[in-house]
Amino acid sequence: MNRLWNQPNRLLILGLSLLAGVLFIGLLSLLLPAGGPAAVVILDHNAILAPNSPFVYPFTVQNLMHLLFFVGLGEVYCRWRIAEREQAMNREGLLPEDYRVILQEHDLPAIRARVADRYDAEHGFLPSLIDLCILQFRASRSVDQTVSVMNSSLELIDHRLDLRYAMLRYLVWVIPTIGFIGTVIGISLAMNLIDPAADEQPLGEIAKALGISFYTTLVALVESAILVLLMNLVQAREESALNRAGHYTLTNLINRLYAGGR
Repeated sequence: MNRLWNQPNRLLILGLSLLAGVLFIGLLSLLLPAGGPAAVVILDHNAILAPNSPFVYPFTVQNLMHLLFFVGLGEVYCRWRIAEREQAMNREGLLPEDYRVILQEHDLPAIRARVADRYDAEHGFLPSLIDLCILQFRASRSVDQTVSVMNSSLELIDHRLDLRYAMLRYLVWVIPTIGFIGTVIGISLAMNLIDPAADEQPLGEIAKALGISFYTTLVALVESAILVLLMNLVQAREESALNRAGHYTLTNLINRLYAGGR
């Protein structure tokens, strides 16, 4: 359960996302009649209207975009759960919050023991900041140096956090790109219906094929817009957790340190 909820495993979520995408396509294939308007727009299930298409259903551009969209949703889910886990840590009261408390050196080992196993290289903003600040203060006996180390650590964590969204940013870019490629292919197929040697051209079929060719771009833009919205909401939530962790450490640890204590 921890690999799905508290700290999701990305590879496991990737597999489940692909499975969910396949089930989504299969369900719509059963519910939407082939050649119907909804099936044409959403799935490109269009054997009657586009007999010259090189794609054999279900291997269509739309379905490829659906699979990538669900992979993106899986990435969003992973980041959302990690963000909520970080927010929960900020509410655990890992540090004394009473304004009258002054922390002396003999108080710090117990606090460090409380957070030592609560973080790793990727997760646990607040415990890692607390542990690092305590180590720096005990080594230097300087509050100023401790503040400097905390600020540097916050910058590094913020950069690392931004890198975690590289895959999502790529998916947000690649889905519309695939949609545009599908549109270009559709226009090319429509142009193939033109017979220079014929006296009359099948204008109705050409117009219909041109209309269908833009559906891939329509679907791609809608899915990309959804992913961009979710990505920004979740990233803001995760960055908020980092900001709160820094403020909490500054308020309840660094501002309470007493360099002269023994």
